Amino acid sequence: MDTANDDSLGVRVGAADRFVHCTEVPRVKLADLSEELQGCQFGDVRLTKRVTKLAAELSQKPNTSIPAALKSKADIEGCYRFFNNDKVTPGKILEPHIEATYQRIDQVDLALLVQDTSEIDLTRPEQQVEGAGPMDCETRRGAFYHPMVAFDAGGVALGIIGAKSWTRQRIRKDTKAEKAKNRKQTPIEEKESCRWVEGIKTAELAAAACSETTCVCVGDSESDIYDVFVAAEQSEASNFHLLVRAGQNRNTVDQQDWAEQVRGSAKIAEQTVHIRGRKAKIASDKRSARSRTRGGRVAELEIRKATIEICRPAHGDRRLPACVTVNVVLCEEVNPPVGEDPISWMLVTTLPIESEEQVQQVISAYCIRWQIEVFFRTLKSGCRIERRRFEAIDRVLNCLAFYSVVAWRLMYVCHLGRECPEIDCEVIFEPSEWKSVYVILGEDLPAEGCPSLNTVVRMIARLGGFIDRPKNHPGTQTLWVGLQRSYDLSNAWNAFGPGSKKFSTG
Repeated sequence: MDTANDDSLGVRVGAADRFVHCTEVPRVKLADLSEELQGCQFGDVRLTKRVTKLAAELSQKPNTSIPAALKSKADIEGCYRFFNNDKVTPGKILEPHIEATYQRIDQVDLALLVQDTSEIDLTRPEQQVEGAGPMDCETRRGAFYHPMVAFDAGGVALGIIGAKSWTRQRIRKDTKAEKAKNRKQTPIEEKESCRWVEGIKTAELAAAACSETTCVCVGDSESDIYDVFVAAEQSEASNFHLLVRAGQNRNTVDQQDWAEQVRGSAKIAEQTVHIRGRKAKIASDKRSARSRTRGGRVAELEIRKATIEICRPAHGDRRLPACVTVNVVLCEEVNPPVGEDPISWMLVTTLPIESEEQVQQVISAYCIRWQIEVFFRTLKSGCRIERRRFEAIDRVLNCLAFYSVVAWRLMYVCHLGRECPEIDCEVIFEPSEWKSVYVILGEDLPAEGCPSLNTVVRMIARLGGFIDRPKNHPGTQTLWVGLQRSYDLSNAWNAFGPGSKKFSTG
């Protein structure tokens, strides 16, 4: 099935009902990630103290090197020893954060548990990272990272609930036919694609821990796997659902292509959407519609829905059921410009689609999937995870888990300011953080109380290059640059500002 890119519809396909309750946002301090990680259990209290100290210090300067972010040689050496310690693992670093994420999920009515995979490119010009494996070729070395990040219906990142990382041992140099044969004969437990089925189990754990929240496991077209549909259908959690984008040709029990069967149903709505333009990384007419150059435009879409039964693939595991029932929402462009591929977005879900409102909620929920791409960008560009200098892959993966929590918190603040603009900024920021920003930007401090969170987030983003206009919203990049400056200003405020006891004028 050759369809348009995930971001084709953007977030303009209709707003989902608001599930986030701004008055219930947990009171956490952005600068104090140590509180998020203080529950780490390494079997050594010194390691727990070290990770809380690193959380407080490295989170303040996420895009600087470790030596530049820490204050002393002892701290630098302690940091590298921590990530190199055999008792430290990615799972142990993330465990308390996952528990805290469950608490945030429990406060909303709908949680979108988005899973996706990203390359962690660790290629070095000279000495390679020990244990790093080949990626798309032998000369590129690194690892693969597959996290599951929870978001609310408004796109606020609630936290990470699971993550898997791995390296490849070698790249098979089979022909296209040999690869297809091996793919069909190899059980899914021995494939990298097993990560999508494992993601279902991770999402089920979250659903069990947050029984009052509807938990939807969201994946892109790579997760269009029959085993995934079976796992979702067999789930015993009543508050668990699946939502993926179709990427395969499949037959229904009526021996009809599933997309054609949905096209035969009645149109239920029309939608006008803004399509982002893109330029192909490699110029080729043989590339799929999802990879070719596309001009930006306004597209008219027709929306259809259907409940269908899809058949087990011919090469599928015979232990799986012969068919699975799924709900499908199909969004397709009518009258595309000459020479352009029509937009086609087919969503497969276990969520109800009886009403048009429910269909719109399915579409809006899938739009949130794009936020995990923002998470990866924040992790790589904001936290510069691929530029961290470690000699062995185990140390890199420990550092990756740590900075994943830092990247989440950057996104949390960015979106919280947008989704809950009127809550007090001190839900997130210390007084010294927002007051120093006010002064440096030449703004008058409020006569009483504190400003709104949205006001402070936008002001901090201005420090990072954000142009503050009414219809603009700051992104994570301007925010992480601004936050780094704001932390320096906060330290100066505490040292030299009003109320400081370090220096006396007498």
